[in-house]
Amino acid sequence: MGLGHDHGMPTTAAGNHSRRMALVLGITLSVMVLELIGALVSGSLALLSDAGHMFTDAAGVTIALIATRLAATPANDQRTFGLQRTEILAALSNAVVLIVIAVLIVVEAISRLGSAASVHSMPMLIFGIIGLVANAISMSVLASGQKASLNVRGAYLEVLGDLLGSAAVIVASVVIMTTGFEPADSIASLLIAAMILPRAWSLLRDVVNVLLEATPKGIDLEKVRDHVSSVPGVIDLHDLHAWTITSGVPVLSAHVVVERDWLDADGIDHVLDRLADCLRGHFDVEHCTFQLEPADHSAHEPRLHD
Repeated sequence: MGLGHDHGMPTTAAGNHSRRMALVLGITLSVMVLELIGALVSGSLALLSDAGHMFTDAAGVTIALIATRLAATPANDQRTFGLQRTEILAALSNAVVLIVIAVLIVVEAISRLGSAASVHSMPMLIFGIIGLVANAISMSVLASGQKASLNVRGAYLEVLGDLLGSAAVIVASVVIMTTGFEPADSIASLLIAAMILPRAWSLLRDVVNVLLEATPKGIDLEKVRDHVSSVPGVIDLHDLHAWTITSGVPVLSAHVVVERDWLDADGIDHVLDRLADCLRGHFDVEHCTFQLEPADHSAHEPRLHD
């Protein structure tokens, strides 16, 4: 018999932080415009690279906000989890664009190393400091949500990259100002790219894990088996699956073998309540589906795994 508990469609993690992301979007767009002006005035590739990265961030946060709004769309018969996966697709696009931007920065920086491009260090320093302060503010705004949502985490990592990029711009401008070593600008650009790539790869890896329906982080299936097996009336369980719909929304399903004495109306209700309480209390899983069956029922169905 197929039974489960319906806890409703949970609010996504990114949805809880959408206002913070909108504030960061405003800050990012403002600083991007200022850094573009600074890059034109100073001739700095590092400053232009950071402005380009901030443009990517602004586009990524915009996509994330749109996806968050779509993810709140109610479920229906065609999409039983609504559009919550759009958050993951938005995070995927952010990761890919970050990688592309980093590669473009590397190509341009290498080409500039062999040329005698003139860089004005003072405006480069001023706009670098402006970017550093603005990115520090944005990071503080997103800090509370970056562990809960891949989308918020993606935005947080991008702002962190901008902050480090601004720091590299400042260091390069000071070097040029004090020593006249203008290749420092291209070297700073390469450092910015080197900071972007590992974070982009980490985000991409986490997104792929969600799309491949890997077991969510923090959920140990062996412990789940132990807890479920300790519920009175439960003999065994099999076909246990756990995956993530979107950030902060893990789900779980299992076939639970129950003693026949517990398969009346009162017994089933008791077992389901205990199972749901177990997963909610120990593993923070709100959405779970259980198929309760007698011990001899497993002989009538293929077992996917234990």
